[in-house]
Amino acid sequence: MSTTINVKTLRHEMRRIVDRVREGENFTVLYRSRPAFRIVPVDGSVDPGPAETDPLYGAPAVGRSSDGLAAADHDRILYGEPGT
Repeated sequence: MSTTINVKTLRHEMRRIVDRVREGENFTVLYRSRPAFRIVPVDGSVDPGPAETDPLYGAPAVGRSSDGLAAADHDRILYGEPGT
């Protein structure tokens, strides 16, 4: 069953709504008195896929890092070792 809320309620009660969605509740959000979108729980079957398919992971390095680390070092920090 879906609970109907408006955008103002969503903004002001985001934390409570997120908690309710995590418990399995669905929401239909109205924008200007019309249904705009639904908020539904993730079903657990979402597979983010390997980092190698992430377009940001394969993007070329831009600029220089202020911490002295290379782009490959940042990739390891963000994504872990390739293939893991």
